[in-house]
Amino acid sequence: MALYVIGDTHLSFGTDKTMDVFGGGWEGYTEKLRRGFAVLGEGDTLVIAGDISWGMRLPESLPDFEFLNSFPGNKILVRGNHDYWWESISKMRTYFETNGLRNFDFLQNSSITYNDIALCGTRGWSFEENAEDMTSEDRKIFLRELGRLELSLQAAGDKEIYVFLHYPPVCRDYFCEEITALFEKYKVSRCYYGHIHGDIGHWSFEGDHKGVSYALVAADRLEFTPKLIG
Repeated sequence: MALYVIGDTHLSFGTDKTMDVFGGGWEGYTEKLRRGFAVLGEGDTLVIAGDISWGMRLPESLPDFEFLNSFPGNKILVRGNHDYWWESISKMRTYFETNGLRNFDFLQNSSITYNDIALCGTRGWSFEENAEDMTSEDRKIFLRELGRLELSLQAAGDKEIYVFLHYPPVCRDYFCEEITALFEKYKVSRCYYGHIHGDIGHWSFEGDHKGVSYALVAADRLEFTPKLIG
C-alpha cells in the first residue's frame, strides 16, 4: 500500500477548457496523466493537492472524477483555487456516493490516517510578503484558511504529520510565518504544495526549513506522474 501525491491535474473532460493551450509540456496532458497514473495499484492512496477539475459545478466535473475513479486505489482531494465545483463535505460525499464514486475522501478541517501518518491539509491562500498589502477580503480568507489548517492539525493527534496545501506556503526567498508557526507548533514533518507552473517554478522552495521538508508537486513539475512519498 503506497502513498502518492500530485497537484494541479486540471482535468476538463466535461468542459472545453484545457491546459494544452499553455504549452510548456501541457500538450496532451490528459494522456500523460493516464500513463502516469498507471503507477497506482489496489490499496494505494493518492492525494491530489488542488486544481483537480475545471468544472464549475459537480455535474460538470463528474467526467473528471470518473477518470480518476478508473484508476485503482483511494483518492484524497484538497481544494484548489480553480475548484469551483467544491461544495460542503456532506454534499460532495453524497454526490460521489450517488454516482458510484466510493474511493474518494476530502481534506478540510480534518485529518485522514495513512498507516501511522496523519494526512492534513487545506487550500491555503496566496500570501503577500507584507501582510499589510493584503486587502481586507484577502486577509479574511487567509485567516479562515489558517483556522482550517489548525483544525486539521489538531485532528492528527500524536501521529507524524504530512501537510498538503494547494497554495505554496513558501517561496525561494520568503516563508509565510503564520503557516510555518503552525507547522512548528504541531511538529509537521513534510509539506507538499502545488499551484506553481512552468517558468516560475524557479520561484518555489524545495528542501528542509526548520525541520519541515517542502516539495512542489504540481503535475507538470512531476512530468504528470504521481510522486511516491510513503
